Amino acid sequence: MTLTDIEPFTVQRPAAGQDPSAEVPPAGHFIGGSFVPGSGADTIDVVDPATENVIAQVPAGTAADVDAAVEAALAAQKSWGATTPKERSEVLARIANIIEANRESLELLESANTGKPRAVVEDDVSSTIDTFRFMAGACRTLTSLAGGDYATGHTSVILREAVGVVGVITPWNYPLLMAAWKVAPILAAGNSVVLKPSEQTPLSTLKLAELVAGQIPDGIFNVVTGHGRTVGQRLAEHPAIALVALTGSVVSGQAVAETAARTVKRVHLELGGKAPVVVFPDADLAAAAAGVRNAGFWNAGQDCGAACRVLVHESVAEEFTRLLVQEVSTLAVGAPGAGDGVEIGPMISRPHFERVRAALAEAKAAGLHAAIGGNVLQGPGYFIEPTVFSNVPAGADIASHEIFGPVVTVETFGSTEEAITRANETPYGLSASVWTRDSALSLNVPKALDFGTVWVNSHLVLACEVPWGGFKGSGYGRDLSLYALDDFSRTKHVMINHGA
Repeated sequence: MTLTDIEPFTVQRPAAGQDPSAEVPPAGHFIGGSFVPGSGADTIDVVDPATENVIAQVPAGTAADVDAAVEAALAAQKSWGATTPKERSEVLARIANIIEANRESLELLESANTGKPRAVVEDDVSSTIDTFRFMAGACRTLTSLAGGDYATGHTSVILREAVGVVGVITPWNYPLLMAAWKVAPILAAGNSVVLKPSEQTPLSTLKLAELVAGQIPDGIFNVVTGHGRTVGQRLAEHPAIALVALTGSVVSGQAVAETAARTVKRVHLELGGKAPVVVFPDADLAAAAAGVRNAGFWNAGQDCGAACRVLVHESVAEEFTRLLVQEVSTLAVGAPGAGDGVEIGPMISRPHFERVRAALAEAKAAGLHAAIGGNVLQGPGYFIEPTVFSNVPAGADIASHEIFGPVVTVETFGSTEEAITRANETPYGLSASVWTRDSALSLNVPKALDFGTVWVNSHLVLACEVPWGGFKGSGYGRDLSLYALDDFSRTKHVMINHGA
């Protein structure tokens, strides 16, 4: 296949879109087990990014709304924190069952709110269910240092306790799933939650609240909608919140950490990424190209672990780029209701669409070559062509900064040492992948890469049993696995003097 053989990208659109209005949850904040009106009059439009239509309005929360939610969470946590792991496990399993029983309505709402294709929302909901089920079991398996006499005449016991009320701020790219990644281990550890969803994508989180109302103890799960500068700020500064957990941008993480420091509260941050994909000359190039197609463009590239920066050995760069362009040319762009074949949806919002468009324009102005794509798509909705920039020079801005769209860059390297150095140059440290058949490289290179997750011959494969989180500018703390339960609990040492 040559570039002249590639058909131009077009946006597939449904003949008639599904109406999500019947699934829209009640307007209001979810506090103490029920929906309540906001204390202010301002509202926020929730927009379908595939059509640009307003599909709902939610309250623009205030500090007073956060205070009310924290009060409810504090009251509920006292009894919730005293429950046994078995009792908490049963509640988490109940949440998983409720989600599974209502997955179609959650998928419809998530698609309408985010523009995600069917395959992506189905995976999101399935992973959400699995997260709650895993944590339902994990909370019954926690272990600590064995009790014993570590000082003469004194017996030590290590207790694992809840931290209290946890403030959570979730992003727009995986609204329901990122809520689950936080809420499940937080509840499993015996804490209560006050959650602020992204003002752009609050609907699936509010729907979850509607579904679990009356099915779980009132007050352990609270949702306050609104802007980060108001609701997020109050969560970070509230003296009764013991820990604040955020998935979002580096700028948001910095603001939360700075504010939280004033009350010396713990912070759990999962921030941005610019994942390098290091392709060695012995790699299966076809598999690597297919891997980048899937992991670079999943959720339209709006993923902090996306395989967006390829570093390929100079001896195979031309062949790899040809294979990658061929793979990317088969991606189908469209609105969620256009059919199961759609793989690439829109950018989440007009401002984000403009940011990605500006990045493409800047790359072209710098003389970079788009081997495929590189343009916006006309019509309603915030659609960008799947794009691959080839022969990108070291240090290029588009290969250094997180674009968060369907854009992959391809650079070359000449030696293993150069590949490692270049891969580590990014200020982020969330994830990376290595593609090679060489067993020594597959063991040694991941050790040298400064990223929290390194895949070998795959990319963006996740499991609830293993941790997810980054280094450097990508934040600290771990989601998923038993490590998340560690992060959302605290240890207490009790030493009993029996030698007197």
